[in-house]
Amino acid sequence: MTTRITRTVTRTVVPLIFLTSVALMLQGHNHPGGGFIAGVLTTTAFALIYIVYGLDFLEEEIFHRLVRGPIEHLQHGIVENYRTLFAFGLALAAGSGLVAMAFGDAFMNQTYEVFHFPIYTEFEVASAVAFDTGVYFVVVGSLLTILSVVGSE
Repeated sequence: MTTRITRTVTRTVVPLIFLTSVALMLQGHNHPGGGFIAGVLTTTAFALIYIVYGLDFLEEEIFHRLVRGPIEHLQHGIVENYRTLFAFGLALAAGSGLVAMAFGDAFMNQTYEVFHFPIYTEFEVASAVAFDTGVYFVVVGSLLTILSVVGSE
């Protein structure tokens, strides 16, 4: 049983972890960071939620699905969503490298586009963002699958 303090700290810290994860994800193609570390940080937030609120919290409270034991949780529950997230991330990461080849460049060749906004004067979007996003989904999907499988045993 967790205390009110741990639940309050978790409700306060988890959004900050997600915000930091997004910041690391977006700066990864120009600075240290990127999909891997952002995915690990996101998984850490989910691990904290699992520890404080329990493994079934996401399915029951967020997705409004009834869980009937650990076997159903692994076969038809949120773990199935994690596997789908993993597969989507793998396809996105591989596909981002193939897009450059479709335009006659080398595999995983990088380019960038500059957008101009009124408040934020220039915003660069590199093609590496698609690869980093794929890596992010692969890391989150695989680590959350491992965390759920080990946690349900």
